[in-house]
Amino acid sequence: MLSLELVVILSLAVLVCNAVGPRLGVAPPVLLLIVGALLGFIPELRQVHLPPEAVLLLFLPALLYWESLTTSLREIRSNLRGIVLMSTALVILTAWAVAAAAHALGMPWGPAWVLGAAVAPTDATAVGTLAKMLPRRNVTVLRAESLINDGTALVVYGLAVGITVGEEHLSVPHVGGLFLLAYVGGAAAGALTAWLGIKSSRVFNDPLLGNAAMILIPFTAYLLAEVIEASGVLAVVVAGLIMSQAGPRFAGAAPMRRQAEAFWSLSTFLLNGALFVLLGLEMQSAARSLSGPDLTHAALTVAVVCAVLVAVRFAFQFGATYLIRLIDRDPQQRLRRVSNRARVVSGLAGFRGAVSLAVALSVPTVLDSGAPFPDRDMIVFVTSGVIVITLVVQGLLLPGVVRWARLPHDTSVEEERFLAETRATEEALKALSDLAADLDSAPEIVDRLRDEYETHLLVLCAGRGETDDHPVLRHDQEYTALRLALLAHRRATVLRLRDEHHIDDTVLRQVQAHLDSEEVRLSRHETTE
Repeated sequence: MLSLELVVILSLAVLVCNAVGPRLGVAPPVLLLIVGALLGFIPELRQVHLPPEAVLLLFLPALLYWESLTTSLREIRSNLRGIVLMSTALVILTAWAVAAAAHALGMPWGPAWVLGAAVAPTDATAVGTLAKMLPRRNVTVLRAESLINDGTALVVYGLAVGITVGEEHLSVPHVGGLFLLAYVGGAAAGALTAWLGIKSSRVFNDPLLGNAAMILIPFTAYLLAEVIEASGVLAVVVAGLIMSQAGPRFAGAAPMRRQAEAFWSLSTFLLNGALFVLLGLEMQSAARSLSGPDLTHAALTVAVVCAVLVAVRFAFQFGATYLIRLIDRDPQQRLRRVSNRARVVSGLAGFRGAVSLAVALSVPTVLDSGAPFPDRDMIVFVTSGVIVITLVVQGLLLPGVVRWARLPHDTSVEEERFLAETRATEEALKALSDLAADLDSAPEIVDRLRDEYETHLLVLCAGRGETDDHPVLRHDQEYTALRLALLAHRRATVLRLRDEHHIDDTVLRQVQAHLDSEEVRLSRHETTE
């Protein structure tokens, strides 16, 4: 029965926190973490634990795939050097710095490196949720870094655990081979899975079957990579990026895309919210596993590790930037420069999340000798504490720091959307006569479509003005309002016919589906205008 109760509790927590958070000016993940920690005081929920396999095999592929589908490949390409440095060199440097700090506090080198690998990667879902207030370039770099750096951290983690339990040896060729396999193998697995997904989309014409096949992509990519001991994370990211470019090219796939967008946005919203609540529960569980003196030492370690994470990230942000400026004098490099205040914002946006906790929970319980894995409870507690501190403290500080940074208002999305819509409409008007001739369309139909497209073009151009009181905009708003009112009247009529038993529920659903599609289209049009 606890499983059903847990589903209800998690769903309510996600719903309430996302509804209350914006009104309180607090990011919903922060509230979700706090609620999760408070739920840990309920005795029945203390037996709830988040299996690392659930994070790595269920939550992570789905969340990373959606993040990859919705990120900008063009921005990744233009900032590729910085993203690669942040997702490889910074991760290794961070893991080493945390390991050194933990060792200085009394932890053996093996477990210290495991802890460093666990907290080194930033979390893509946390970054995407908490960094929405940043300009597109900043968000894209942070998300891309978070999507890729998990692979680096998991290689470091596997090496550290293997050496500690006695299964691995440390040598430059061996370590280099592990990294090469992780990245090349992961990318190959992702590319192969995406290729299979593209092929399958041409076989299934039914939107339900097509989306069922699409849902398999992230999990198949992760599985293929795991089979060859490569990076499942990178496989999912590569598959998502390829599908983000190939998906819009599928002919006649509009119903499938609409269905997929609704499914992925809702499912990842629920998974992400539930994950933060479960993180809060795990934090309290880890605290209960430590005794009084150990808990004090663990709390001190959390504070030291958090300070090290912030210090290393800030040092890398500024140090790597000035080093690149000394080496690369290309004028294009100067165009990509950002202010020091923007770097402060990026430095503070290094949130930790699900991957870190999954890594910590995946630590074996025993060594090859049969002895307990040293400091395992400490690793889980410190990792959980770091996640909470980075999400809560840095999440609360970030809005104020963003205001202090006075980042330039990013209008590129609006400008590019205006370009896309106007260019598409103009070129459609130019092609109208030829297309009408090919289809042998009646002249009155051609005239009607030309009027609609020309009116739409006028509305787009009028929307670029500084005032919303333009006659064309006012006319369009009144037209949309009247269409919506008529739709509401039609909907009420159909409902009355069903209630009076003139039509069946099946007919009601068919007509209502058509009315809903038209209302969604008009509502989106009203919002964008």
